[in-house]
Amino acid sequence: MKIRLAVPEEAEECWNIRNLSIREGCKLSYSARVLEAWTPEAMPEHYREVITANPFFVVETPDAELVATGYLDLASGSVEAIFTLPDYFGKGLASLVIETIKYEAIKRGLKQLIMSSTPNAQTFYEKHGFMFIKESSSPSRLAQTDLRCMDMYIEL
Repeated sequence: MKIRLAVPEEAEECWNIRNLSIREGCKLSYSARVLEAWTPEAMPEHYREVITANPFFVVETPDAELVATGYLDLASGSVEAIFTLPDYFGKGLASLVIETIKYEAIKRGLKQLIMSSTPNAQTFYEKHGFMFIKESSSPSRLAQTDLRCMDMYIEL
């Protein structure tokens, strides 16, 4: 497995990884209706812009299949979009992505990272040094509701 920066032409593939990961990984945290609304097939065009504007990483198999994603949001200093295809859950790919994002943040002089985690991923991030701040509610235009989130941070 190789980690590298994504290119804008891979946006649809990254969007698909996002959707499949949310639908499987979050099904105990959110209702089926919320998951369906939150993961539309049609990718918002701004998603491609996110890939262009930020260090957006993908994990690629030896046969060039993308299987995991994640990025450092430079504007907010936050970790975003850590997603893995369900067939690759538990294989260390999300760990590779989060460690790469942390390294990138340090290279760019950031002293801490913040994030809003889904409830099901909280312990994963805690294993990677993130500290729980508080439970919050994050408005989601796609899901058409507020999503229960865990606000977290890490000192780098």
